[in-house]
Amino acid sequence: MDANLFSQLDSFVEESAKNDFYGKVLEQRQRPAMTQPQGGESVPETEPVSVPQPEITPMNQPNPEKQVNLISYTPEEVLLSATEYFQGDTLAAGVWMNKYALKDSDGNIYERTPDDMHHRLASEVARIESKYPNPLAEAELFELFRNFRYIVPQGSPMAGIGNNFQISSLSNCFVIGSDNNQDSYGGIMKVDQEQVQLMKRRGGVGHDLSHIRPSGSRVLNSALTSTGIVPFMERFSNSTREVAQDGRRGALMLSISIKHPDSENFIDAKMEQGQSYRRQCFGKDRR
Repeated sequence: MDANLFSQLDSFVEESAKNDFYGKVLEQRQRPAMTQPQGGESVPETEPVSVPQPEITPMNQPNPEKQVNLISYTPEEVLLSATEYFQGDTLAAGVWMNKYALKDSDGNIYERTPDDMHHRLASEVARIESKYPNPLAEAELFELFRNFRYIVPQGSPMAGIGNNFQISSLSNCFVIGSDNNQDSYGGIMKVDQEQVQLMKRRGGVGHDLSHIRPSGSRVLNSALTSTGIVPFMERFSNSTREVAQDGRRGALMLSISIKHPDSENFIDAKMEQGQSYRRQCFGKDRR
């Protein structure tokens, strides 16, 4: 490809970044280059710069001098306001209200539109920013979040940042498993426990089943042969259903090597035929 195309693209991106809000914010955060003094030259003292500190609310940290009473809204009020925010998109409004709006265990909702959520995110991020040089103010952060324009966090950060009503993960997805490729019951139970602990904190989980021995393999327990991967798929799926509450589904992704002898059974378990297959004795419907 023409090298001039990339140079023109770089120039365009650089010029555009200078004109928008995001570029200006990044420009303000650049630190001046440090220069080493020559010979016996003394380094001039720099004047202290006063940086306005973002206001810390009780939502982020207890503040006995200022108490803020959260206002609760009815689901009808939130749905109406959120639908107006999303310009008539009731699906987007319903998803935001059910998954990301601040709420407590009693079902009280404390945010009316995504603007309220973005203020919560900006307030908490500003609290952390204040611990570092050249921090961004809460108002600047809000403009980055506002209308999902520049920064669009994942679902877990939107629901969890600045939320004191629940303990939740600030990451969406996790890949777990054992480094030793254990296929013993102890190893499988350990993975199951890790999965449940992550899911109850709103994390999605993925792990691989290739280390589990195929059905019919010799074992030294009373069964004498292994049942294969399908029963353990059902175990992990049941754990996912157990953790899911209030209509929220858990996110589970299982994988297996195509070279595994039970790979076809893995595929069948996702189909209606596979569901009847699991209700029968293992091995009768094997191809």
